[in-house]
Amino acid sequence: MSQNFDYIFSYHFIQRAVDRIYNRLFPARARCFSLCKQLISEKIGLEIGGPSSVFSRKGILPIYPLAKQCDNCNFSHNTIWEGFIIDGRTFKYDRKRYAGNQYICEATNLNNCSADTYDFILSSHVIEHIANPLLALSEWLRILKVGGVLILLVPHKDGTFDHRRPLTTIDHLMEDFRQGTNENNLSHLGEILELHDLEKDPGAGTFEAFKTRSVDNAENRCLHHHVFDTELVLQVLNHMRLQILSVEPMPPYHIVAIAQKLSSKQLPDNHSFFSDEAEYRQLSPFVSDSRCPCRPQIPKRVAEKCE
Repeated sequence: MSQNFDYIFSYHFIQRAVDRIYNRLFPARARCFSLCKQLISEKIGLEIGGPSSVFSRKGILPIYPLAKQCDNCNFSHNTIWEGFIIDGRTFKYDRKRYAGNQYICEATNLNNCSADTYDFILSSHVIEHIANPLLALSEWLRILKVGGVLILLVPHKDGTFDHRRPLTTIDHLMEDFRQGTNENNLSHLGEILELHDLEKDPGAGTFEAFKTRSVDNAENRCLHHHVFDTELVLQVLNHMRLQILSVEPMPPYHIVAIAQKLSSKQLPDNHSFFSDEAEYRQLSPFVSDSRCPCRPQIPKRVAEKCE
């Protein structure tokens, strides 16, 4: 087991080192950062997972310095990403801000947080690790104020070790929600073991080490249950009745999305994001984001909700 965890720590060390080198060679901020400034400045929010380098002062979305306070939720006192963590006022996310509240609870059950509490929710490369993403999102929206925003970063399959796997569908995610799929679920394990590109995941080690880690997913949460492209992220946000404000695919593997919680009497108008001429399709660095005849079109149900 210790050897397996060495591989895991090695993977995340390598991933962060690659991120740092890439950011130094190609310094960039998401174009939507100016929008974030308007939405986040001096507001109080919660991050699911983290702290995340993308939200730090040198990240592509340096949100931490803008926030009045940022709290945090992690699933365990001991995680692969952060090591040992303690609940309480211990979440250190920015050197010039006081520590936020650290909660230890599942992302699908934020039982320590009251409804309509936060101005914003942050999540970077977390939702793909959750077996029931729609359940998680419904819980995040419960604690988000009306008018508050969700800032979501999701890995695009084209840029990751998931590139061989089939794209997850919105119908699949809806079925997981209906069935109450939980974190012990390993229904995707066979597909992952067959199609995961270990050459793009050197920290995973040998196939046997990767298999051992994957089988133990309920403890380490390393699996990518689901595989996303930009349109699936948009479909998910629209399904949750969020008003999409921005979506931005970014190299090497990010989908950056910002969406706003509406009142129960409002319906989102997201039609422009599903158009063949949507701006993200023209600017995306990921080939599969281009609409082509061989690509499945937006489901009629989702299209109708956008109109």
